[in-house]
Amino acid sequence: MDDTTPSTFLAAYEGICQLGAVEFRSSDESPHAELARIAQSLRRSFESRTGVFGPEDPWFEARSRAFWDDALTTQGFAERALPHLGKEAWAWGRYVSALGRAHRGLFSAEDVTNKGARLVDLWSGAELLVQHVDEAQAIALEHAEGYFDARVIAASEAGPLFVLPGAFHHAPDASEALARVVDAARARGMKTNAALDALLRMELVFRSSSRVKVTFAYRVESLPR
Repeated sequence: MDDTTPSTFLAAYEGICQLGAVEFRSSDESPHAELARIAQSLRRSFESRTGVFGPEDPWFEARSRAFWDDALTTQGFAERALPHLGKEAWAWGRYVSALGRAHRGLFSAEDVTNKGARLVDLWSGAELLVQHVDEAQAIALEHAEGYFDARVIAASEAGPLFVLPGAFHHAPDASEALARVVDAARARGMKTNAALDALLRMELVFRSSSRVKVTFAYRVESLPR
């Protein structure tokens, strides 16, 4: 019987993140300190693709959660952390493999209930039925008016689909301009990560200045060549 549940998945996700979030001294040679150094390097990579942010920024928490989604999936931190999970490894190992196969998309939330939702991916055209991992995610999807950048995993063939906790919501008033950028990126044959990372950088331009109009921040001209 498949015992995959939202609570076990969320515990695995948060446990892996904690291994990379520990504080350490420069002289610390412990395995966890090495994982923290790796996480710092992965964050620099994420920022090079999506924009730099810091604790003083109002969007710090949302961007940090998006970083951990990126680190555990695209950058493979979950696999690096697996040997250090200890007694939890046997139960969480399935999620490490699933994170490596995560589907990243630019979703709108449809048919949201207290248990789950139907997600429609603007980038790929896929439609996915997902379960909420917690109440906070249920509320976020219920009130999602625009597109959000998220990764979805299936921990097993028979199990449910989960949205990773770092789903990043673009402003609703950016939807029209964002869709034009998506069309252009698709026409250029851009890869999913390159296109969606570019949109995250555009979102940061939009948020960083009150004088920047959404049509200036989300521009086809801002896509990488």
